[in-house]
Amino acid sequence: MLKVKNEVNMTEGPFLKKIVVFIIPLILTGLLQCLYNAADIAVVGQFRGDIALAAVGSTSSLTNLIVGLFMGISIGAGVIVARYKGEGNPNMLRRSVHTAFGLSVIAGFLVMIIGLLVSPAILRWMDTPPTVIEYSILYIRIIFLGMPALMVYNFCAAMVRSVGDTKTPLIFLAISGILNVLLNLMFVALFGMGVEGVALATIISQYFSCVLIIVYMYKNTASMQLRFKEVRLELGIIKTMLYIGIPSGIQSSLFSLSNMMLQSAVNGLGDVVMAGSTAAGSIEGFIYIAMNALYQTSLTFIGQNVGAGRYKNIKKILPLCVALVTAVGLIGSLGVLLFRDFFLGLYIPEGGLALEAGIERLWIVLPLYFLCGVMETFTGALRSMGKSITAMVIALFFACVLRIVWVKVIFPHPASLTVIFISYPITWFLAAACGLAVFVRTYKKLTLDKPR
Repeated sequence: MLKVKNEVNMTEGPFLKKIVVFIIPLILTGLLQCLYNAADIAVVGQFRGDIALAAVGSTSSLTNLIVGLFMGISIGAGVIVARYKGEGNPNMLRRSVHTAFGLSVIAGFLVMIIGLLVSPAILRWMDTPPTVIEYSILYIRIIFLGMPALMVYNFCAAMVRSVGDTKTPLIFLAISGILNVLLNLMFVALFGMGVEGVALATIISQYFSCVLIIVYMYKNTASMQLRFKEVRLELGIIKTMLYIGIPSGIQSSLFSLSNMMLQSAVNGLGDVVMAGSTAAGSIEGFIYIAMNALYQTSLTFIGQNVGAGRYKNIKKILPLCVALVTAVGLIGSLGVLLFRDFFLGLYIPEGGLALEAGIERLWIVLPLYFLCGVMETFTGALRSMGKSITAMVIALFFACVLRIVWVKVIFPHPASLTVIFISYPITWFLAAACGLAVFVRTYKKLTLDKPR
């Protein structure tokens, strides 16, 4: 039997060292997970050219749209487990784990069915070019066959991380990430497959990591012990998870909707520009994943302190998370901009207009990319403090509605990558400023109502 040794006490300071120890495996885990799509993009770009590269890249915003709602529920599961861990309530923690596991299985099959049914029509609505559409549909249909594994893994990983163990998901993602890269090369370079090869490599790796984390939880004798006979759907626990997770999921899905509209605008600029934008977006994704680790950190640390009733610790934890996410965003962006030709060359071997388009996007997005991380860190804090709907409204208005207005009103005059993507830093800044103001108000009310 396996006993967890990596759990962290998040309710007692000093917090800086604990946060750093917590986020390093979390960042590495996210980067490895990001390698799934990046490996697909890099391999097809190197071996199959711009059209295959554009086909894979054109599906990401659609996948995120359908998957995002259900992934938000996994955030709710993690917050609830963190609260019961901080509260010291092993009975409710155990019941929450088994309810979340059952919910993840149902969510995975729902996402798979929805994706298989609606994705071709949506790709056509997005004005995916005729040269790309056939490959995009093939790729995304295979990807959705892996959704049950993706959902179960992410729910389980969220719960494992919520008790402070970020090392175990890192180990599992490292193993499956290496498997994904090897399968990509084997299917595409050795067997001569195209987008279907990289898609198959991705879902095989996802199922492998899913099996690993289930076995780990089954052998666990501590907080995260899983027993299939105890899996059941308790409506009270589900209601709480949904209250926290659904707003996050709606936010994620509507973010993806606005990004789909931006992608549709990019699609109208041609497959060469699509390829360059896809490569740049994949590179940005690595920085985003690193910053998103601070979002998950604010969720988990603040969630445990809310459960323990130690509200004044929030004032110590959040500034550390904001400072760290700013540093991560600035350092990552600077590194990419300095070596932009090298990184884009991993995706676009021929260079030309596709490379120019990728460089243009990076120079627009990256200088202020840290604001995206600051925005999400504030929304994570608000969710852990019981303000999930408020966090959703802030993010949706500034980073979704305004972007849609931008694309519909400003983008056509004139149409260019610069006009499309300049909306990103503007909306990040506005959302972060509003999130800070709401956090200050919420924190004051929480400490006045329940001073501990």
